[in-house]
Amino acid sequence: MQAIDLLLTRRSARALTDPPPDEAALELILASAVRAPDHGRLRPWRFLVIRGAARARFGALLAEHLQRTQPQAGEEALQRERAKALRAPLIIALAAHCNAAVKIPVVEQLLSAGAAAQAMMLAAYALGFNAMWKTGGAAYDEAVKSALGFAPADAIVGFLYIGTEVDERARPGRAEWRELVRELPAEG
Repeated sequence: MQAIDLLLTRRSARALTDPPPDEAALELILASAVRAPDHGRLRPWRFLVIRGAARARFGALLAEHLQRTQPQAGEEALQRERAKALRAPLIIALAAHCNAAVKIPVVEQLLSAGAAAQAMMLAAYALGFNAMWKTGGAAYDEAVKSALGFAPADAIVGFLYIGTEVDERARPGRAEWRELVRELPAEG
């Protein structure tokens, strides 16, 4: 697949199932991530691979977060939250290790982690898999971040759900970019 074809056809998956990327594919996905732009060579990316039985532990963390932040949530809502961890056979929690003491602005460190996430999604797609990038309140919760082993200075930028797409890949509709672009006039 040509790189431009990959860029123009990638879209987020709706439903994912087994098989997940094998170890060789996962290594390529992670190797792609660390090729993201990195102003100052800070290497701000942090990755946590969640698979197999660990997904149930992650689902429990999601449910605990919901119960803590929305005490009125019933058992049905808590079960839906637990089930989020089972929507793909592989999850990668991605964080930016933000260092406010360096000259590189924190926002650029966060953007680098976002670029790493996009690189992982493109790599997964190129290898015949697909992905969804999810956040939600749990991504911004200090207790969840700590339970996942991230440092206090880390900021979770997303949970990448990766697997084999359930539905056959349909070519995405053409997104109209023209209405999003303007040009700075030479004078003004």
